[in-house]
Amino acid sequence: MEISSREHRINQEIRAREVRLIDETGKQLGIYPVREALQIAEEHGLDLVEVAPNANPPVCRIMDYGKYLYERTKKEREARRSQKLTEIKEVRLRPKIGEHDMGFKIRQMREFLASGAKVKVRVRFRGREITHPEVARDLLDRIREALSEIAYVEQEPQMEGNTMLMMLSPSKTSVKYSEAAAS
Repeated sequence: MEISSREHRINQEIRAREVRLIDETGKQLGIYPVREALQIAEEHGLDLVEVAPNANPPVCRIMDYGKYLYERTKKEREARRSQKLTEIKEVRLRPKIGEHDMGFKIRQMREFLASGAKVKVRVRFRGREITHPEVARDLLDRIREALSEIAYVEQEPQMEGNTMLMMLSPSKTSVKYSEAAAS
């Protein structure tokens, strides 16, 4: 007899001599030999499924196993659909960014934060620019100040190789406001 890849043993796969039987409505029928339990399940046109193999005696339930699996996968799919995935958007800057470009990037970050996404702000250094990390820190402070009413800093500015990173998350009030405006 081949061992099934399923998580439950059903019908002839059940190895115990006696089982505690539960019918399709959830009512306990008592302890039965496996052959009798299988007969009862067949009379009802359903499967005998071992739901608690470690109990003494093992607990078996009379149910339509195919329907059970279908409903379970349907519930899992629904749970995945209702799950909120947080998106991370990245905005890259240079220490010598122009004033107009800076305004554009801040507007872009505002849109990302309003939609509920987190924003990773990356200031990339080239060549000798890395000798002046305070320029990037000032830049990130300006961004923090400009977005303070709709975001909070999740990760403070820190150096990572030849870049300085800061992570912004939308504040709860800004996301609620944007959802209300969308509807």
